[in-house]
Amino acid sequence: MHDVTAKKEHTHLPHGIGANFERLYKLYPTSAYLRRAAPHNVPLFSFEYGDTGAGADVGIAHNWAAFDSIKIVPRYGGITDLPPVDVELFGTRYAAPIGIAPMGGPSLVWPGADVLLAKAAQRARVPYTLGVAGGATIEEIAKVAPDVFWLQLYRFYQNDHAIGFDLIRRATAAGVKVMALTLDVPVRTTRSREAYAGLGREFHPNMRMIGEMIVRPKWLLALLRHGYPRFATIRQYVGERAGTNEVIAFARKNMGGVFSWEEVARYRDKWKGPMLVKGILHPADAEKAVSMGIDGIWVSNHGGRQIEALVPSIDALPAIVSAVGKKATIVLDSGIRSGQDVMRALALGAEAGFAGKSFLWALGALGDEGPAHLIDLYIDELRSSLGQIGARSVADARKAVVRHPGAWKFE
Repeated sequence: MHDVTAKKEHTHLPHGIGANFERLYKLYPTSAYLRRAAPHNVPLFSFEYGDTGAGADVGIAHNWAAFDSIKIVPRYGGITDLPPVDVELFGTRYAAPIGIAPMGGPSLVWPGADVLLAKAAQRARVPYTLGVAGGATIEEIAKVAPDVFWLQLYRFYQNDHAIGFDLIRRATAAGVKVMALTLDVPVRTTRSREAYAGLGREFHPNMRMIGEMIVRPKWLLALLRHGYPRFATIRQYVGERAGTNEVIAFARKNMGGVFSWEEVARYRDKWKGPMLVKGILHPADAEKAVSMGIDGIWVSNHGGRQIEALVPSIDALPAIVSAVGKKATIVLDSGIRSGQDVMRALALGAEAGFAGKSFLWALGALGDEGPAHLIDLYIDELRSSLGQIGARSVADARKAVVRHPGAWKFE
């Protein structure tokens, strides 16, 4: 009975849902099933790298608990069909307010991850954000995801930001839609599971890690197809023949620290398209950014990967919406595991929710098929969730009555 009902509903889904959704839905009906399956296909060190957070993962647990604490009061009698979920962000129409967050080194979890994620986002018409520390170049992603391509930048401070400004030049030439400056990585903190799995300051596979690779044939085949994990976008500044550890050493020397507001102003001047600042948790910082001409605020605690003690993004969201919601586009990441979580973010004032870790779970579980299935799953869950609370549209979700005990007050 469940499958018949699901199939009837899914035939009404918007553009973007793939033909394989029904088949994969029976095996992986939520992102939790993808997470459970991923370790069977990827080496342990790969899974730990993508799944872990700072310290003992308390920050991740707090993010999830904060989402789970949000309760919404439904209204009935007003709708008879599932609502559309398309949305406009920074002048571009997307199929859903769901995006892929930037990630550093996703190709370590699944070789070729960046391009696979970008292709899936282009097919589904949802935003894809390439991390500057990713495994594909700006130019490569522009070819496969020209309509949905966002770019994230870290701070390259050496030589008066020569590399950072050159990345802006390359992004402009490639037709990147939106630029995001990440502010929330002043230092790199410890990730204990990652370190225990053998990943230190450099990438030197030991015998245990090699053994883990050998018993994961699907991962090895992906490695043969796509090649060794690499920092593609910044490799050209080191040398095309530079090894992975040389690029890592170069990045540690030239990249780091928090963009000062003066530096944000300089990047704002260089980049002529829409720009967000990412990692904002305090409304005063959001107000400062908007006063400087920043178009959007990306509320984030870096997915709990930098420090465990930060306020969950979803808890910080209401105060930021109150401060700048009428002046800027607000998006959010850190803790999203479902379309229902996206609905919760919308109800509290965000205009889109972005996910990172769950896309790595999808790659681990399903390889090349994973990202497309997870996007389909999120869109399906979002429509069902909006319909369940009586929302006629994405905008209607913001009118919902919400109980949010974790919302923080900022002085």
